[in-house]
Amino acid sequence: MTDQIATFIDGVADQVIAWRRHLHAHPELSFEEHETARFILDTLSQIGDFEISRPSGTSVVARLIGKQPGPTIAIRADFDALPITEQTGLPFASQNPGVMHACGHDGHTAILLGTAKVLHQLRDQIAGEVRFLFENGEETPPGGAVGMIAGGAMEGVDKVIGLHLWAPFELGVVQINSGPVMAACDIFSIEVKGRGGHIGTPHTNVDPIAIGAQIVTNLQHLVSRELSPLATAVVGVTQFHAGQSVGVVPATASISGGTNTFGTDVRDLIERRIGEIASGICAAHGATCDYTYTRIYDAVVNDAETAASVRSVATALFGSDGVGEADPIMPGEDFSAFGQQAPSCFILLGAGNAQKGITAPHHDAAFDIDEDALAMGVKLFVHSALDLLKR
Repeated sequence: MTDQIATFIDGVADQVIAWRRHLHAHPELSFEEHETARFILDTLSQIGDFEISRPSGTSVVARLIGKQPGPTIAIRADFDALPITEQTGLPFASQNPGVMHACGHDGHTAILLGTAKVLHQLRDQIAGEVRFLFENGEETPPGGAVGMIAGGAMEGVDKVIGLHLWAPFELGVVQINSGPVMAACDIFSIEVKGRGGHIGTPHTNVDPIAIGAQIVTNLQHLVSRELSPLATAVVGVTQFHAGQSVGVVPATASISGGTNTFGTDVRDLIERRIGEIASGICAAHGATCDYTYTRIYDAVVNDAETAASVRSVATALFGSDGVGEADPIMPGEDFSAFGQQAPSCFILLGAGNAQKGITAPHHDAAFDIDEDALAMGVKLFVHSALDLLKR
């Protein structure tokens, strides 16, 4: 059977690359992926007989039910793109101005379609069900996972696995942690309310820009001075908006950003202290503020037993040199919502290649992946699903 699986995977490898390039050329933003969903549906219908459902919005779920009863293993891929103007120069670069697959979701979806095709060819040998979760809107809060779960996508699932093509890792690196993989990520906003006026009479104003600048500076002390050096967290201000004229001190300024944390205690502390710092600085200068903090995605934490199974499969496939555990990374991922429904394993699969010049970071206009990682992803998904079904 091993030789048969290898033949099937080799047979789909070029098609997976073609699928990825099609998706890359036709990106769509979160929750607007109508053509992408249609492409997934058309491709699945060409592969064979799946039980298809649309649990929420543009998401797609395909069920492959084996000839014999057994557990249900879910495999997830996301397929939304980002509001970025592509600057890769690739022949299959984005044809949708201002929209780009700059995070690898095109590759994730192509891998899952390839996995579906291979497992469909093995359906007579499957005891149980493999459920393919094609998720919309992962990049934009609240993410697509919550809607899919509410729509029943995870009902009856015994284990769920997923992966992220990770360009900071060189091709051949496979990170499968026994615990935390990616951080919880939240967003915050602060509106500083001062008193506007003429730039030439600053003493009559309560300047929200000067006050806001102090808030931004003091938020940096949260990680450096209020958390243990052994704790892990990011507090980042990414937007600061105020004013429309050089001669007018505005009445308000808006500050927003995000946080990335591990551990409920750190998350709770940061949520509380951002508000206290903002309100305290405002009060000291005669201003007030409105503060909101929204928890977006919980941390991605692998189930140790499931991770051990997948790591064993990866080691058998690729050798032990590049497969193992590593430090968690700080970006967030709403795969965590699926992992809260069933024991899970989320894999970081190396997709960078310095020799080929594939070094741009995720969410960058020059982002690309080494397409040799796609076949690795199909192999890992196919063999992991079969192994978990047996267990």
